[in-house]
Amino acid sequence: MKLSLSWIKDFVNIPEDMDMKQLAYDLTMDTVEVEDVEYLADRFDHMVVGVIEDIEPHPNADKLRVCKVDIGDGEIKDIVCGGINLEKGMRVAVSCPGAIVRWHGEGEPVEIKKSKLRGVASYGMICASDEIGLGDLFPASQEAEILDLSAFDVPAGTTLADALDLNDVLLEIDNKSMTNRPDLWGHYGIAREIAALYNLPLAEIKPFDTDVQSDFNVEIADPDRCPRYIGVEMSGVNVKEAPYQMQNRIWKVGMRPINALVDITNYVMLATGNPTHAFDADNISDHIVVRHAAENEKLLLLNDKELSLCTDDLVITDSEGPVALAGVMGGAKDSILPKTERVILEVANFEAAGIRRTALRYDNRTEASSRYEKAIDPERCDQALALSMQYFKELYPELKVTGYCDKYVKKLKRAEIDVNLVWLEKRLGKHLTNDEIQGKLEKLGFDVQINGKDMHVIAPTWRSTGDISIKDDVMEEVARMYGYDNFEPTSFTTTFDSAINQKDQDLVRNMKEFLAIRCGMQEIYTYPWVNDVYLNAIMQTTEGMLRLSTPPAPDLSYLRASLLPNICEAVAKNERYFNDFSIFEEAQVFHDANYTSPYDKSELLPEQRRHIAGAFASSVKDVKELFQEAKGVLEYMPRYTHQAAFEFRKEEKPVWADNVVWLNIYRGDEKIGDMGLLAKKASMDCGIKNLSVMLFELDVLKLKPLISRTNKFTHLAAYPENEYDISMLFDSNAVWSDMHEAILGKKKASEFLKKADFVDEYRGKQIPQGKKSVTIRLTIGSNEKTLTSQEIENVANQVMKKLQKKMGAELRTQ
Repeated sequence: MKLSLSWIKDFVNIPEDMDMKQLAYDLTMDTVEVEDVEYLADRFDHMVVGVIEDIEPHPNADKLRVCKVDIGDGEIKDIVCGGINLEKGMRVAVSCPGAIVRWHGEGEPVEIKKSKLRGVASYGMICASDEIGLGDLFPASQEAEILDLSAFDVPAGTTLADALDLNDVLLEIDNKSMTNRPDLWGHYGIAREIAALYNLPLAEIKPFDTDVQSDFNVEIADPDRCPRYIGVEMSGVNVKEAPYQMQNRIWKVGMRPINALVDITNYVMLATGNPTHAFDADNISDHIVVRHAAENEKLLLLNDKELSLCTDDLVITDSEGPVALAGVMGGAKDSILPKTERVILEVANFEAAGIRRTALRYDNRTEASSRYEKAIDPERCDQALALSMQYFKELYPELKVTGYCDKYVKKLKRAEIDVNLVWLEKRLGKHLTNDEIQGKLEKLGFDVQINGKDMHVIAPTWRSTGDISIKDDVMEEVARMYGYDNFEPTSFTTTFDSAINQKDQDLVRNMKEFLAIRCGMQEIYTYPWVNDVYLNAIMQTTEGMLRLSTPPAPDLSYLRASLLPNICEAVAKNERYFNDFSIFEEAQVFHDANYTSPYDKSELLPEQRRHIAGAFASSVKDVKELFQEAKGVLEYMPRYTHQAAFEFRKEEKPVWADNVVWLNIYRGDEKIGDMGLLAKKASMDCGIKNLSVMLFELDVLKLKPLISRTNKFTHLAAYPENEYDISMLFDSNAVWSDMHEAILGKKKASEFLKKADFVDEYRGKQIPQGKKSVTIRLTIGSNEKTLTSQEIENVANQVMKKLQKKMGAELRTQ
């Protein structure tokens, strides 16, 4: 939100010598976050008002003319210009060398320099309003129209900032810092804070008083949604331009002036923070009614957007139907027209939550809705009404109030809090006298009564809509008014018994490092929602998934219950760039609280869990090689990340997996994940055309980090060790774990045998039917001597004999 310092000064007399940086700092520390302080005149540096003394044709261009312009002190400069509305004696905006403009209001800013245009020297530039950032304040009626400043009676050479009242300071406020402070969404609210901070008097907005008698009436059907509604019927108005100062201030803070009737309502909203609206009274039939919309009732808004309403929407209606979406935007039917002569002014208060729902439902957040949804107090209607009527009477001397109705159907109760002063001092960590505490709170509009060690605080109406509700809120008010910088740091004594060792967090970190560093996989980050295409391809159901009420796109309405759909989307997007890659992600997944986990049929999941998933994608590796790569990564993961080991079983095929190439991952009897080849149909549905994709997913919360290391230290061999390969024939269904147990089981084949490793297996023409050849690498050595070749051969023979006896293996001869 932008604020004008000159506008704030209408309500509080800030000293002229006030340091703006200090003001911004004090506001940031005590009230709201000031993101930027802009001296508005800096935008118009090296720009002056010039007076055209003469106009001559350009010798080399039909559409250009050479203007002789007085830029001050009788200094006449030649400036080439293509404006279509140039006239002798016209006051214009002249950008002198050094000024920054945008050519035709578009593109990047450029610096004006002395130059030649089609052979004629030109000192500077006679500007259109768009070229110097004033297009909204001085809209051009046609292209190539120069900004005409003849209405401003200032001498040639006057700086543009002085001539157009642009010597102002703009404060850029971070909206998030005042989400819970609806009283600050206007210049008057900020002025009240400044007055309290610097102990300055605050100008009072005198209430509007009228004794008009008429049959004008307002009906409110739901007092909870509309606690207060003021309607004022007026005649003697017309559509004309607002005074320049009003337009100027509206433009400074980021809005666009329109006409006097509309500008008054916007000006009052920006001043007080309470939106107002003007209806064309001739387009309103009978009285105003505030009610809920009927289901599918239609309303055409001012922005030409037609809505099909629901019963949760609050609307302003007359006897013929809705004329406005309450607190959001007026309807096209009631809009101010060029011939408007009678208006009905709306100054109302609406429930915050209802306005927020309606604005989000129709994606139609406005300046009005953004203020109402912060919970404005109903009493502020009095300020908005008073200022509105003041400006209406100033701009329309013939104005007559023909109808008035103030329906305040649900009074706001001021928040009352009891605070123990001993508690307050302990929480503040500083002793403040009762007078200091009371004085600081009363500056902010609080009523304070102190009785001994107890204090009774009544919050002002503008702080009683949810902002001030507990004693801690009162403590915050005292602390910030005292100044956070004024609290001296105090030391405290504590004892640290032991370091906090979060094994589960360390495990997640170790797994990510293992996958990224040791396995060479790329970590990815995806959004928490999932595209319907990949959801249907991988999950094939939305059971137990959470649906977003306002999704970022129609096909992104579900939160992910698995990481695999987004993993597959990433594979599809990378297929055009890479033919062999691997990726992984560790992130939250979301479930309905009553959804049963596929990894634990007996346990109800919380709404959020953490999973880790990955994909190995390749068009150059065959499926067997890809499967072994993925399985190897998962098998080695427990060892390198220091967690309880996994085992693989075939119990229940994942819906996305190939019919043959898949495994379930277990820790003991508990299923913790799946791995497998992405089925061809699922792959094609994901748009993956040429890659084979091996997927895995683990439930991180079901992994078990080991409490302490089980690694054992062993000395390096003092004598050389030897590797000896043997190839033997086994039954085709024999598995390596059985072979390893036979070689290095409880009774080793030899004391010199250190370890045995699988090398490869082979099936082919030389291998009998129903058999396979397995190559095993033996590591043989002694801790006491160097073995002879005969001793090494003896160990190998013992191993082969043991495999023959235990598993019926045969020595391969060809």
